[in-house]
Amino acid sequence: METRSNYVMVGAVTVALLAGVLLFIVWLAGLSNKATNCYDIYFNQAVGGLNKGSNVTFSGVPVGQVTKISLLPNRPEFVWVRIDVDQQTPVLQGTTAQIKGVGFTGVSEIQLDGAVKGAPPINRLGPQGCPVVPSATGGLGALLNSAPELIERIQRLTERLTELLSDKNQNSIADILENLDRTTKVLADRAPDLADAIGDARIAARNAGVAAQKFGVLADSTNQLINEQGKPAAEDLRKSIASIQQAADNLNAMISDARPGVQNFSKSTLPEANRMVRDLRELTQSLNGFTERLNQSGIGGSLGPEKLPDYKPGKRK
Repeated sequence: METRSNYVMVGAVTVALLAGVLLFIVWLAGLSNKATNCYDIYFNQAVGGLNKGSNVTFSGVPVGQVTKISLLPNRPEFVWVRIDVDQQTPVLQGTTAQIKGVGFTGVSEIQLDGAVKGAPPINRLGPQGCPVVPSATGGLGALLNSAPELIERIQRLTERLTELLSDKNQNSIADILENLDRTTKVLADRAPDLADAIGDARIAARNAGVAAQKFGVLADSTNQLINEQGKPAAEDLRKSIASIQQAADNLNAMISDARPGVQNFSKSTLPEANRMVRDLRELTQSLNGFTERLNQSGIGGSLGPEKLPDYKPGKRK
């Protein structure tokens, strides 16, 4: 009886395992029959850690897997990756793909993200026969691509730090620190004087504020005085200027009226006056000569011709 019981138990367990295997096969068959869409992605970076069968996620949700990885024909600088995702996945315009590392295991996956709500789906076929999802550099790939430049910058920074920390610069830095220490001590010793100076500066600032306020009051008073008394004075000055202008116009009119008479006087009267002056000058000269003869020779000598001096021959020696 015991032997038969063991056989029955073993048979039951075997049948259960077979049923489980059959159910698992049916489940896998159901998964394999699930509708999917293919998409092509072209990466111009290394795809280390990405293999055929790697997961494809959309905003962190698993939606498919990688089905093919190879170099792009005639363009070996690009890596061609084909993925299959669930047909219900909203791969819309604006969606991008990038390689993302999974923890520190060295395994990578494709992450889709960036779909725009209301945009049409990506359905334009690419050269390999499936719609193309644009690639975006990010994650581990971006870090690996920027690693050479980062290493070069670190090396340059190290060289500059080495130059900065040379013996000469260290001595200069030590001198600077010593001067700072000395300056700090001097400032500490002069702290009371600095406090007095600050107090004087505050008083001066307060006085300047008061002076500015008084200046403002004076300016307001000056403006009021100008508005009250300056306007009448300006009006009187305007009237005086108008009177002077009118007088100048009248003078110009008088000069214009007198210009013909002045021109006639210059052309006819002035020559006659010149001749009269010349005759008077000749008459004056004649009278002067007559007066001199009258004084020298009397009335008789002045009326007659002038006598010649007597000639007396001298004796010859």
